[in-house]
Amino acid sequence: MSTGFRSTRKGVSVHLDAGEVSILRSLVSQILGLVEPGATGDDPLERALGIGSPEPPSDPVLARLFPPAYGDDDKAAGEFRRYTEATLRDAKRADATTLLETAEPGKLELSPEQGQAWLRAINDVRLALGVRLDVTEEIHEEIASMPEDDPRYPALVTYDWLTYLQDTLVRALW
Repeated sequence: MSTGFRSTRKGVSVHLDAGEVSILRSLVSQILGLVEPGATGDDPLERALGIGSPEPPSDPVLARLFPPAYGDDDKAAGEFRRYTEATLRDAKRADATTLLETAEPGKLELSPEQGQAWLRAINDVRLALGVRLDVTEEIHEEIASMPEDDPRYPALVTYDWLTYLQDTLVRALW
């Protein structure tokens, strides 16, 4: 079991076993599939520039990963989404790819830039899991009182482990 991230002179390090790497790779691969390029308009120039739809995603996970920039102004939020979502999707794919390319069993040494990419990729996984599992602030109490044969138990424990990794990575980076 991972002891979390540690700060090093060159960045951060962590020791992950093969099972932990497998879980991370699987979850991040799923996020990678979710954040494929979004739909663009019919206009060839809009397609070439990556200008997307002003409509918010209908999938609750994507809506959480790409929240509206202006909660009280749908028109402004739509325009902002139209011109920024493609770039945000590219960034999420780049972060996920960095994690997938660097995640190996054993001791990992990550540069500060790679550590930042891991932090964002782990956060995306936590956001997606949180939506799918309907995670609340009471997650720790829920896990503590939940029988291990509850079908949600493995996913909630995984969410909790990702929270731990994220916390230790934040502390190691700063």
